[in-house]
This record gives sequence, structure tokens and C-alpha cells, in this order.
Amino acid sequence: MRFMIMMSAPYGTGDYKVADWSPEDLKAHMGHMMRINGELVERGEFVAGEGLAPPKAAKLVKAGKDGATVITDGPFPESKEFLAGYWIVDVDSAERAYAIAADASAAPGPGGAPLGIEMEVRPVMKGPRPDA
Repeated sequence: MRFMIMMSAPYGTGDYKVADWSPEDLKAHMGHMMRINGELVERGEFVAGEGLAPPKAAKLVKAGKDGATVITDGPFPESKEFLAGYWIVDVDSAERAYAIAADASAAPGPGGAPLGIEMEVRPVMKGPRPDA
């Protein structure tokens, strides 16, 4: 079963405040995430995963009524949080995906305290894929 685990971060000013952390705190946080990635690879559960640039680098794209591509800045500041990164995992059960998400949620922040980052876990729908 494939699941997408999405890590949200508080929107604030539009920048993930991780850039303001001490080098030691950032190293501990990234070490936690790299440990998770390594364990997922080792168990054969890792499909994909990436951290994302802050929202100020995002664009919203849609087809306009006249067929022209419309590109605007986004997401909008009214958002309470933004997607900071994600994993796609291939696991035996939803419970395993939840356990991975809980581990990632406990990544250390400033001073080493667990952040309690909100994680969304959603099944990946099956359907025709080019690599199938």
C-alpha cells in the first residue's frame, strides 16, 4: 500500500523558520529526518521524498478561459500552514504509515524539543502508471 506523508509547517511570514535555528538545532533536525529516510530505504519502504522550498518560491498555475496559461504567486498568505516536505512510502498497512508520520512529527526543533509537526497521511490511489 502506498501512502503520501505530508509535513506541514506554520506559515508565519511565508518562510519556514528553520533558517533561523542554530546550526546545532538544524543539524539535529536534519539528522532525525535523514535517519528516517535511511530506515525507510533499508526496509524497502521508501518510494520518494523531498523537502520543499518556502512558499515565496511557489507559483499557482492554471489554464485561463482563453487557453492561455495563467501564473500567479502563491500560495496565499491567508494559509495557516504550508507543505514543507513529503514522503511516499510503500508499506504493509496504514498503521505503519502512521508510525512513520509520528516519528517524523517528533523531529527535534530549537533546544532539541520535539516539534510535533502536523503530518497528513493519505493513501495514494491506484491507477495506470507509466512505470507499471
